[in-house]
Amino acid sequence: MPTILTHIAVPVAAALALGSSRVPPSMLLAGMLAAVLPDFDGIPNQFGWEGIGMWGHRGFTHTLVFAALIGLVGLWLAKWWKVPRVAGFCWLFVCTLSHPLLDMMTSGGSGIALLWPFSAERFFSPWRPIAVSPILADRFFSQRGVHVLVSELYNVWFPLLTIGLSIFALRHTRKS
Repeated sequence: MPTILTHIAVPVAAALALGSSRVPPSMLLAGMLAAVLPDFDGIPNQFGWEGIGMWGHRGFTHTLVFAALIGLVGLWLAKWWKVPRVAGFCWLFVCTLSHPLLDMMTSGGSGIALLWPFSAERFFSPWRPIAVSPILADRFFSQRGVHVLVSELYNVWFPLLTIGLSIFALRHTRKS
């Protein structure tokens, strides 16, 4: 899995591309939380309990169904964000879905049960450039952790920020 820091790259880049008038700060924060939420399934591992099957890491919380359920929260929050309800749903759905899609691009771990309950198959992307992050905190602060962060900068942050800034620039160039 990418680090929790990198999972927020998608909502940050999307908010940059869309602009603050379309993505208010509270909506961005909710999107950032939605992007890391699937990894809450790893918390029991920190206490020695390893979930099995769909209730383990990269199981239910890494599915289209889970992303849709979180998207439903966006329907409710849309009024507060002052955006159309469909935009609230889509924002949280996409931010949540970005998590398993990034996880599919890592170099290790178990595959993603993206299509559960329709299929128990676990998927990886054919292109897997992101170094898998250590799960335990003590292993994260090591040479391997630095290697993972560098991998994420080059393979996630730089491309997404380039796209986000380019769209931002195009939107503002056309207004002039």
